[in-house]
Amino acid sequence: MDLNWRAGNRWARSCMYMGVAVIMMAAACKSKPKLSSGLTPKEALATFALPDEFKIELIASEPLLSDPTDMEIDEYGRMYVVEMHGYPLDQSGTGKVRMLTDEDGDGVMDKSTVFAEGLNLPNSIMRWKKGLLVTDAPNLLYYEDADGDGKAERCDTLVKGFALSNPQHNVNSPVYGLDNWVYLAHEGATATREYKEEFGDLGTEIFYPGKPDAARLPQNASGRSVRLNPDKHLLETTSSNTQFGQAFDAWGRRLLVANAIHVYHEVMQAGYLQRNPYQVVSNATQNLSDHGDACEVFPTTTNPQTQLLTDVGVITSACGLTAYLGGAFPDAYNNNDITFVTESVSNLIHVDRLKDTGASFTASRVLERKDFLTSTDNWFRPVNMYVGPDGALYVVDYYRQIIEHPEWMGDEVIESGELYNGTDKGRIYRISRKDAGPADWTKNLKLGDASAAELVEKLASPNSWWRMNAQRLLVDRGGEEAVSALKAMAVRTDAAFGRLHALWTLNGLGALQPDLIIQALKDPVAGVRENAIRLSEQFLSNAGVVQALLSLKQDADAKVRFQLLCTLGFINSADASSVRNELLFRDLNDKWVQIAALSANATQTASLLNVVLEKYQPQNPAYASLIQRLSSIVATVDKPADIRRLVERAVKSGTKEESALQAALLEGIAQGTKTTNSVFKGEQALLVKTFFNHPYSNVRKAAFRMLKVIGIPDEAAAQAAIQQAIAVIKDASKTKEQRTEAVDFLSLRNPASNKDLLLGRIQEKEEMSVQLAALRTLNAIPDTTVCHYLLTKWETLPSGVQDAGLAMFMINPERSNMLLTAIETGKVQPLSLGWPRTQWLLGNPDEGIRTRARPLLGKQDTEKVIKTYQASLEKKGDPQKGKGIYEINCSLCHKVRGKTGLDFGPDLGSVNNWSAKAILDNILSPAASIAPGYDLWSVELNSGEILQGILASETPTAVTIRLSPGNEKAISRDEIKQLKALNMSAMPPGLEAKISVEDMAHLLAFLKQGEQQ
Repeated sequence: MDLNWRAGNRWARSCMYMGVAVIMMAAACKSKPKLSSGLTPKEALATFALPDEFKIELIASEPLLSDPTDMEIDEYGRMYVVEMHGYPLDQSGTGKVRMLTDEDGDGVMDKSTVFAEGLNLPNSIMRWKKGLLVTDAPNLLYYEDADGDGKAERCDTLVKGFALSNPQHNVNSPVYGLDNWVYLAHEGATATREYKEEFGDLGTEIFYPGKPDAARLPQNASGRSVRLNPDKHLLETTSSNTQFGQAFDAWGRRLLVANAIHVYHEVMQAGYLQRNPYQVVSNATQNLSDHGDACEVFPTTTNPQTQLLTDVGVITSACGLTAYLGGAFPDAYNNNDITFVTESVSNLIHVDRLKDTGASFTASRVLERKDFLTSTDNWFRPVNMYVGPDGALYVVDYYRQIIEHPEWMGDEVIESGELYNGTDKGRIYRISRKDAGPADWTKNLKLGDASAAELVEKLASPNSWWRMNAQRLLVDRGGEEAVSALKAMAVRTDAAFGRLHALWTLNGLGALQPDLIIQALKDPVAGVRENAIRLSEQFLSNAGVVQALLSLKQDADAKVRFQLLCTLGFINSADASSVRNELLFRDLNDKWVQIAALSANATQTASLLNVVLEKYQPQNPAYASLIQRLSSIVATVDKPADIRRLVERAVKSGTKEESALQAALLEGIAQGTKTTNSVFKGEQALLVKTFFNHPYSNVRKAAFRMLKVIGIPDEAAAQAAIQQAIAVIKDASKTKEQRTEAVDFLSLRNPASNKDLLLGRIQEKEEMSVQLAALRTLNAIPDTTVCHYLLTKWETLPSGVQDAGLAMFMINPERSNMLLTAIETGKVQPLSLGWPRTQWLLGNPDEGIRTRARPLLGKQDTEKVIKTYQASLEKKGDPQKGKGIYEINCSLCHKVRGKTGLDFGPDLGSVNNWSAKAILDNILSPAASIAPGYDLWSVELNSGEILQGILASETPTAVTIRLSPGNEKAISRDEIKQLKALNMSAMPPGLEAKISVEDMAHLLAFLKQGEQQ
């Protein structure tokens, strides 16, 4: 939810409001709220457009409710609504949960009761036991009305410790999963500049209060989503994170949402990744949209304000992802393959259809050049949706004039007094097929009083509301009463969903037996087979279950085969290994199949590598990538003798086609080996010989990287190899590649004795690749030789050598101080550093470096600069000229709607809807506001190396750091000593030094246009 739902602050509070008022509104609003009126509910209904097959009705509105962010309908037809009144800055405990009922039975709510109050910034609810779970960071709360008066007397803090930052990043959206666990949508805390003291809470360990022996999670769950089983006091992190919202499809596959990425899929579950920590997988999700991230949307908003999207925009605030599983829509929407997502900034709801694509999906538009629901009312703020007992889609409308948070808007908006306009309003709409009757669940719904047998029948309903609530009630009741009926449902041939839910309900009751699993593994419906495989994991000691699993190796469904591959990773047997290999090679080009195959226990990796080597097909690049990953794992965990045999195989002479295999083996071994030099004593000479004599460059380079890892401890052998490299460097008959490689080879030893030879390579007549290799090798001299040389020759060095040389000043404080001195004297211009080096110096771990760097690189008279460039706002810019300026100055780090540039910083496709002044302010002062997910992180490795970049993705076993445009590094968590956010923007200041006021006008015109030409 970019530019949306951004607030938060830890404050001490009890579950019930104690009267303490800590109003932060004054911090951002310097004038009284205006409380403009917007449209009445009746007027708002007339503003909507949706497909002809549907109708939209109002089911609840003010004064019964206001500021709604989520809703729930319980088994007695009572609607519960969360009200987050405090957004964006009020933390006085104004949050509430209301219970709405329909007293006259006309399908429209007419009575409102405050169920709970005194909450801080509550955002979501879920029916659980006899009450409600409420997410209100830092806590997951449980409220229960024990005496039936509609008001909760009981309030328990079920789990606590989550970060409390902006609401879009706070824990939210509890969902009861098919597996009977509660899933919490969650991601890492966001950085803040304007409200650091108030909103900078990073959370603590996640734990059950008063349960010291219960499961605990690391600080803020390491920024990942959480699942819990409260009855057993279990807590686990998932393999991914999500922002505001999550959903499961009909077969239990988890779908996620975040800002511009309006639907993505958690493909690999954490449990599979964790069993082989030696496989480095830093992202367990797949983006699904075939129409792009930040995809185009088609609002119909009339008179949007400057902070809202214009008539043609992009998704920037996607949230409330909902899989439609209601079974009551027109046929085109009624196949359990539809997802809806709200886009509150654009005042609309977007719809996609999911199509199976191997282990994951592809999401395609259902409607061409239009969206499912749009409104001309710029106060319409859909933030969530809900599929009801009647199969209708319920839309939760926050109804506010302004949805952005003050941290991401111009001062004039903050000072307008309009931040809270609409806080006394809120609507819930019902979307159904045009011929549907009124909501009938509001009267006489008594699912909570149903017998066990009646609940079991509801497991076969075409509507997931009935299925999931019946399952939850059966598991909650426990006992033996329902078991026989559930076993009968589990084999009922006319009810695929009934069989699915019966199996999981039996599992929740502890009554699932192997014979039912064996039968379910033969089910005619692929989704049932897929879930039966998951359920079988508790019975892998049963020979009949294992045999039934193995018999699925030829299954026609790709997702069944993928799940089978994941599950068989728990079985260490020859038969299981054989089937895993068959599955792998059948779907080798699906990257998730490769990851699943390698997720098996690492002791099984060597045998798989041997099979891959035997089946190697040089025309298919998937083989080489798989070999490299496998050999990396083997080098980490296998015996030295086995690793030696792989090295020997990799260096044999062969054909060009075989060289890719050989290089992949060596690269993988170099990445994974953690053994001592002596282990490879015999192979060092072989690798040196390969480096100088192998006919193919990829193998030579791989041999060199292997030598970089293991070294050449024998001094005589090392010196002989160095002399051979020197001879190659001086031999003009050698190829450019060979001479470049030979220069790099000198770095295997301290190259100080060859300094003059290397300096002689850095000259105009030499190949650039050789010059850069010489510079890299000089950098290996453990003093400041290379830095002295660079500064002495700075004005005459080619720009490519200058740029490469700057990195060498970042090695240690002594070198960095030399660079800062050169900047102070004017020898080196600050803008030549570029963003990563600038930010490295500004956020350097050494306090002395930071102190020197900030006046030189970070401190600017921003107000003066912005004032100078205000003139650009009055000029009429040319978007075409602005595109050229963008390509020169911005495209290195940004794209516009997925085009024209590199994918490093935020996509600028949505800033066309900001005011020109807001764009200007962010260009001239990038650190004033950091887009979520684009702040700078520092990664300190156990080796002492420190990396800085954007945290691109993370899983329980690895993270990916985006170091620079096009340069990402996956790092195993075992290698990380410390990972911390620097609360700094990855974009450097100083763009004004590169473009004039007139050019700025052109650039603003281009960005406002949004690459629509």
